[in-house]
Amino acid sequence: MSAAEVERAMRGDHDAFAALIGAAVNRTYALACLILRDADRAEDATQEAIVRAWRELPRLRDAARFDAWLRRLVVNACYDEARRVRRRAEVSILNVADRSSADPSGALVERDRVERAFRRLPLEQRTVLALQHYFELSHVEIAATLSLPIGTVKSRIRYGSAAMRAALAADDRETTLTADGRSA
Repeated sequence: MSAAEVERAMRGDHDAFAALIGAAVNRTYALACLILRDADRAEDATQEAIVRAWRELPRLRDAARFDAWLRRLVVNACYDEARRVRRRAEVSILNVADRSSADPSGALVERDRVERAFRRLPLEQRTVLALQHYFELSHVEIAATLSLPIGTVKSRIRYGSAAMRAALAADDRETTLTADGRSA
């Protein structure tokens, strides 16, 4: 991605925009998946962010910040998608089938534990943790991406990490009680 390519897209060049989005679509979709934890909703949010990017691109102030700007559009689209769906309990037949063939090493069980703990976090904490751990952004980069003060980013990371640890510890206690033959 070059600033010249972004500037051409800003002037309405469809091919330049397609090249920019083609280079970024996998990263943006991965970010949406991490935030929303649902492939279909992540696809919708990514598509919405791309549409917004095309509409809003002429107003982008700094062509060199295109990636950060696009990440912010994806985060906003994820927030909008999460508000639309608002915590419906969904059961996926595929997830049930996947769990029935659990691997003996316990890696799948551990991944499910972490996934459950991550899902329990508020959307804002999931977002900063995903940007930090999966995209390896610094606190400053996360703050710029989300248009938040750095202190807010740090506190969301701190509280999100603490909530993850607490959820995993609670899951461990529940598993221990169940294994001991007591009611869960």
